[in-house]
Amino acid sequence: MSDLSTRPALITKVIPDSICAEMGFEPGDSIVAVNGQKPRDLIDYQFLCADEFLELEVLDTKGKTHKLEIEKEYDEDLGLEFETALFDGLIQCNNRCPFCFIDQQPPGKRETLYLKDDDYRLSFLYGSYLTLTNLTQKEWDRIEKMRLSPLYVSVHATEPEVRIRLLKNLRAGQILEQIKWFQERRLQIHAQVVVCPGINDGEHLERTLLDLAKFHTGSIPAVASVAVVPVGLTRFRPPEDELIAVTAEKAREVIEQVQKIQGLLSTGKGGKKGKKQNSKSRCIWLADEWFLIAGLDLPSAADYEDYPQIGNGVGSIRQFIQQFETAFEKLQPMPVEPDRKLVWVVGNAVEKAFEPIVQQLNQIPGLSVNMAALCSHYWGQTITVTGLLTGQDLLEALQGRDLGDGILLPSVMLKQGEPRFLDDMTVEQLASSLKTRILPVSGVEELISAAIGLATAEVEF
Repeated sequence: MSDLSTRPALITKVIPDSICAEMGFEPGDSIVAVNGQKPRDLIDYQFLCADEFLELEVLDTKGKTHKLEIEKEYDEDLGLEFETALFDGLIQCNNRCPFCFIDQQPPGKRETLYLKDDDYRLSFLYGSYLTLTNLTQKEWDRIEKMRLSPLYVSVHATEPEVRIRLLKNLRAGQILEQIKWFQERRLQIHAQVVVCPGINDGEHLERTLLDLAKFHTGSIPAVASVAVVPVGLTRFRPPEDELIAVTAEKAREVIEQVQKIQGLLSTGKGGKKGKKQNSKSRCIWLADEWFLIAGLDLPSAADYEDYPQIGNGVGSIRQFIQQFETAFEKLQPMPVEPDRKLVWVVGNAVEKAFEPIVQQLNQIPGLSVNMAALCSHYWGQTITVTGLLTGQDLLEALQGRDLGDGILLPSVMLKQGEPRFLDDMTVEQLASSLKTRILPVSGVEELISAAIGLATAEVEF
């Protein structure tokens, strides 16, 4: 953990008309304690504030301490947002995985880009992945006591020697015992397997998936789902990392292998005593990126069931296309006046999949949308997902090009809550360099609204 001391929880926003807004709370105030206990994180805060009677110890912006009493409905929210979900510091990673994206970045960027998150609390709150290699007994006890489930776990391999080789950590070999711990307590995980050709693919991948599938049983399966993801490499990675990029041929091989295992499990041949692992849901899922690399069509929307691994890129493209069709029909865009010409920037990995969206937008009279499907020279990738495009990539690709009335910019490229790319360039700097308007869009409704000229946030040059 980067800082073992619990600091007061700094308030960054007070929701209008909330309990704390009516009491005069302001951004910059801090919560020191709730009912005499110092919350370590947002989980503690939410648990303590679920009571009907609260005594808050508050530190105001002038450094003065106040004690306030609140009577409210059980579970009624106080209306506060905080600078961070962790008041006692981030639990950082103690592994040295060669494919870690943190180690595949250039030096000299903002400090937060180099923090290796391996914190079970962020996993529970936001779905970030952890390895379980750095938990103390006290933290295991807290997971059990507070029922912090599901957690999201980077498994990669279930064979101890293979997982130790990948994580460079002797504690990594305990993964099956740890999953059994979740099973015995009726707690759940969502697992991910990052496939590194030559290390955990082939027979090792089969062993891993079959091992994990054994825990996908009962009404509360310990392994709720497994996402199989291709390793992503950048030109900044350490030269001795022994990693090999996933080729189109390799992607097709993995797709065929995983789909065969999925078929075996669905018929019960991969389970115990010939029974299906779980009749309610598929267990193993392939990330969209496999199909993009392989040049194959994406599975249908029905194949993704309820999208259990959407945050891992499993079905996110198909869901986006489906949401676009629904929103487009709902909004029924009218002709655009005056005429508008826009450039929609995406990663070249989704170019083929998103062509129907561009065609549909261009059916609107007066609107012309050109898709700029880019790879990332910054990261050294020939096939790039949209979220990894940097400001430098856009500047190099779009400079001198006719950008019409502006750029439609997917906000997935930007740091959460801040108009800044992964390479630290700001949207304002890019707009100034390209001498054009930039319209950041999040989701399909914002994409359509920005395209047809309805009110939306934009960055002028």
